[in-house]
Amino acid sequence: MKESRIREKKIVSWLDSIKNDAKSVYLLGDIFDFWFEYKKVVPKGFVRILGKFAELTDNGTNIHIIVGNHDLWMKDYLEEECNIKIHHDPIKIKENNKTIFIGHGDGLGPGEKSFKLIKKIFTNRTCQWLFSLLHPNTSLKLAHFWSRRSRLKGTTPDYLGSEKEYLEQFCREHYIKNTEINFYLFGHRHLPLDVKIADDCRYINTGDWINHFSYAVFDKENIELQYFVK
Repeated sequence: MKESRIREKKIVSWLDSIKNDAKSVYLLGDIFDFWFEYKKVVPKGFVRILGKFAELTDNGTNIHIIVGNHDLWMKDYLEEECNIKIHHDPIKIKENNKTIFIGHGDGLGPGEKSFKLIKKIFTNRTCQWLFSLLHPNTSLKLAHFWSRRSRLKGTTPDYLGSEKEYLEQFCREHYIKNTEINFYLFGHRHLPLDVKIADDCRYINTGDWINHFSYAVFDKENIELQYFVK
């Protein structure tokens, strides 16, 4: 809990540092360790970061969240309270004649068969309804237990090479039929990466805010990985 609070304050400091310069902010999922919205209940905590989101959107900054595997049960709470646009699938945007494909990255590419099966279960409406019948004290305790195990099991600290990096393989295969894309931008991997896909196309992974405190900046021509130190 203490580590999460420190991390939350650091993210808020980063958001505060970019609020006068950023036209749009894209958050690539797993913003929360776990998120589930009952009809009348939202998870406890996150007051600082939610307040900063609201401040930025009130001042004209667009914030988008592409949901990740830890927060895929987002509904309309953040849209209504913080004016954040929620995306449940990857999106493609055009900025200054550059085409950017943006997603969390979970379930893309070959491999991860067990994870893809779990995601199908979690996105099933019946399964979501059954989960909602549990009391929040019980459901959130179970969810956080699963989430911690998932993070520990799913994080690989080193680059695995082109043949084993599933998101890189996805980019290479996807680019064959979508050569207009200049940048693939993903999270999920928890490792900052900048990989050449073609002469005019790169795969950027934004890393995480657990170990790297990394993010990507688009300067109208190029996307560059940067690291927040404060």
